[in-house]
Amino acid sequence: MSSLDSRCLEAFPAWLKSLAEDAQKVATVLDLGEASPAALRGAASSLNYLFKSLDLIPDGLEDLGFIDDAFVLRVAAALVDPAERDRDGVLGKLADEAALINEFLGPDYERLVAYVEKLGATAARGRTVTQVLEDESVRADLVREVQQWAQSYAPPSFTRDTRSLVKLKSFLATRLPAV
Repeated sequence: MSSLDSRCLEAFPAWLKSLAEDAQKVATVLDLGEASPAALRGAASSLNYLFKSLDLIPDGLEDLGFIDDAFVLRVAAALVDPAERDRDGVLGKLADEAALINEFLGPDYERLVAYVEKLGATAARGRTVTQVLEDESVRADLVREVQQWAQSYAPPSFTRDTRSLVKLKSFLATRLPAV
C-alpha cells in the first residue's frame, strides 16, 4: 500500500465521522454572516450541495455519497482566498485538507474544482445559493436544517481497504463533468 493510500484510508473515515460537525461549523460561518462574500458563497453552495446530495444518495452507497459531500466542503473552502476565510479557522482547516483530495484525485481534481465552482448556480430543496445569501430567512432555514441533520447523522462505515479508494475514484470519475 502506498503512502498516499495509507493517508487517504486514515483521513476519509475521519472526514465521514466529522461531516456533521464540519457542516455545522460551516453553517455557523454562514449564520454569522461576517465572512467575506466569497467565503459566504462557498459556505452556502457547499451546504446547499449537501442537501441536494442527501436527496440523491442511493441506498447502499452512503459511504461514497457522504465522502463526496466531505470533499465538496473542503474544495469549496479551498476556493476561498486564504485572506478571506473565516476568523475561527474552519474554512482554513477544511481548505488545508483539500490538498489530500488533490493528491488522491490527481487530474480529476480539476474536474471536482470546476464542479464546485458551478454549485453557486444550483438549487437544492427549492433554494438557490443566491437566495441563501440574500434572504436572511432562507439562510436561517438552511442553518436550521444543517443543525437538525447533524443531530441525526450517523457516519457510514468506510472500509479501510485500497479497494474502497478505487471504488471512490471510479464513483467520482463517473459523476464529475469534463472540464
